[in-house]
Amino acid sequence: MDRTLSPDQVEQLVAAAEQARERAYAPYSRFRVGAALLCESGDIVRGANVENASFGLCICAERTAVSTAVVQGRRDFIGIAIMTGSSPPSTPCGMCRQVLAEFCRDLDVVLCNDKGERLRTTLKALFPNNFDARLLQDGADTEPTP
Repeated sequence: MDRTLSPDQVEQLVAAAEQARERAYAPYSRFRVGAALLCESGDIVRGANVENASFGLCICAERTAVSTAVVQGRRDFIGIAIMTGSSPPSTPCGMCRQVLAEFCRDLDVVLCNDKGERLRTTLKALFPNNFDARLLQDGADTEPTP
């Protein structure tokens, strides 16, 4: 399957990310984020940020979408749209980049906002040197730690 988003797919993802953003729970930061992840099956999985009074427990929209997709048995992703209110549109945080990279290094990324601005990039451009399973294997000790 072609891993580059078509113009129609971009429009579908942006609309889905906008819908997801409307459901975000962000009473503390008031920075609502929606994400829409396109699976190879053609399904779109949405996610929104969910904040918590204990700030360390907050979860980003992108990780919500990935977690939901995995629970549904989907692990092959083509692209993601991330909708925010910031100008320029926000990129995923470092944790979200790492989670996305676990599943797809060449993911198409559409950054968009509620002002109509859009930026297209790839996860590889945003996160060129991710940590992965290969590094785990190469860096593993041969002897157990005492």
